[in-house]
Amino acid sequence: MEKHINAPLTDEDAKSLHSGDYVYITGTIYTARDAAHLRMYEALDRNEPLPMELAHNIIYYMGPSPAREGRPIGSAGPTTASRMDKYAPRLLDLGLKGMIGKGKRSDAVKEAIVRNEAVYFAAVGGAGALLSKSITSSEVVAYDDLGTEAIRRLEVENFPVIVVIDAQGNNLYETAVREFGEQL
Repeated sequence: MEKHINAPLTDEDAKSLHSGDYVYITGTIYTARDAAHLRMYEALDRNEPLPMELAHNIIYYMGPSPAREGRPIGSAGPTTASRMDKYAPRLLDLGLKGMIGKGKRSDAVKEAIVRNEAVYFAAVGGAGALLSKSITSSEVVAYDDLGTEAIRRLEVENFPVIVVIDAQGNNLYETAVREFGEQL
């Protein structure tokens, strides 16, 4: 099914999405990769505020290439989500509502997604130039010294993703394998 949603995500939107849905996101999302996640985790351990609000927001696991003239961002493809698995459950428990990346997630992340009625989306790897066309603005909001791994606030319009793990715990990677195996 094809759906259009706005970000930040409402609880109702997150719960209405199903594994396998094609989704177009419009609104504000944030980027963060390994180094930014580590810094956020350390800030939480020190009881310091995070540089962004987590509640209802979506984090895109992406480090962009430099912007070409006239564009807000360069190629903007997803990175492997499992590298953030050690941080994701805590962030989900603090209100993060969605994550965008590529690849499988751990059981602990899946459990946190279900517990918090959140969602994990996949963006198509290798399509960073195409994905960047849905990004209308990009602004570094924290950890500028990390370069491409800084936290950015992106404004997106019809950013294309696929629901991999939905709020009920259905996992497209698992169901697709079973369905494919049944067809053989």
